[in-house]
Amino acid sequence: MEQFTKTLFLCLALSLTNGAPAPPDDAPVVDGDANADLPKRCDGLEFDATTLDDNGKTLYFKGAHLWNDYHGPAKLSNDLFKELDDMHGIGHVDAAFRMQHEDHYHTYFFLDDKVFNYHNHTLEDGYPKDISEEFPGVPAHLDAAVECPKGECMENSVLFFKGHDVHVYDISTKTVKTKTWDHLPVCTSALRWLEHYYCFHGHNFTRFHPVSGEMSAGVYPKDARRYFMNCPFFGHGGDTKPVKCSEIKIDAITTDDAGKTYFFAGPMYMRLDTQRDGLHAFPITRGWKEVTSGVDAVFSYAEKLYLIKGDQVYIYKSAAHYTLIEGYPKTLKEELGIEGLVDAAFVCNNDHKLHVIQGKKVLEVDLTATPRVVTQDLPLPFVDIDAATCGPEGINLFKGSQYYHYESPMLMAMSRIAPVPQAVTSAMLGCQD
Repeated sequence: MEQFTKTLFLCLALSLTNGAPAPPDDAPVVDGDANADLPKRCDGLEFDATTLDDNGKTLYFKGAHLWNDYHGPAKLSNDLFKELDDMHGIGHVDAAFRMQHEDHYHTYFFLDDKVFNYHNHTLEDGYPKDISEEFPGVPAHLDAAVECPKGECMENSVLFFKGHDVHVYDISTKTVKTKTWDHLPVCTSALRWLEHYYCFHGHNFTRFHPVSGEMSAGVYPKDARRYFMNCPFFGHGGDTKPVKCSEIKIDAITTDDAGKTYFFAGPMYMRLDTQRDGLHAFPITRGWKEVTSGVDAVFSYAEKLYLIKGDQVYIYKSAAHYTLIEGYPKTLKEELGIEGLVDAAFVCNNDHKLHVIQGKKVLEVDLTATPRVVTQDLPLPFVDIDAATCGPEGINLFKGSQYYHYESPMLMAMSRIAPVPQAVTSAMLGCQD
């Protein structure tokens, strides 16, 4: 990977991750002393509640105020949610969580013994309600709450925290089971983010398992200011601007069997199906710790993710967290019957045929065969493809900030003239148009 590409993607990573560069919270106030008395989250505050909103921005509550996303000054909570009015005695937000209703999200706020249900910052009819009416068996004056969908919990549930007790509310049966997690710090707020669960306490956070409460010994707590907000002298910092789509270059892209779409560039990767949780770039080693120097190509097949680097193939089980299959990596020759370096690779849905791009040719490999061998060697009407993916709308071959589209593998194989290139857009890769 060229240094230019590494630097470029690092700019993208910094612009989209939790440590996104922005004016620090303690920067001089432009409009005089108007905001002089606002709380400063970078002072190490303990939040009353945290949650994602409908659009994937994180809300942090403290007293009568909230912060909307990772940077910027505090504002009154009722500026965004007018019914949450501390000035009229309702009280500060004790707990909050976001839950999906069909194809949209609702955000719930808990204040004393009341619950407020918002959609697009508008209070739903009939709210606020008593907590006991909306969530029977759940106590009032909560410390924290977080949603837990089926697959991560046994059933679609909400975890309600009060002291060391965790009240697990089953959404379908409206029943509660109470656990005691003495090993976990008392959570003053909680957050589910990219299928991980975080307990905030003081200015620190601890990641935990939503079923057992288990946490990684010796790893936590960590300072939230390094991960969940932009603060001077914490996290990445810097003066980086979002990368433009006209400048983007990726190494590989794929969608796994669970519908999660990943793209890779240099030492980083990003999940593209998480717009409602925000687009965030991470080191590749965070998800695939054995792959330490980037990837050349990736593809998904039979609930496994294949990462190719040089002449090595790494195969991971596509469970909740990827696990390298014993005996890997293996060479391209051993695993796929291919020699030489790979530019890109893809498998279409419900197909057993792997398409490998090398220079100006496409090799087809039958993934059901043992051993695997190349079955076809087809020409490609251009060279230097960076990445490729196949989805319901066809095939996209990426080359720099442009891509070539084919409606099917058959049309790609038959084509002798390159289609008109199209520009990568922000909707595709989260860059800036």
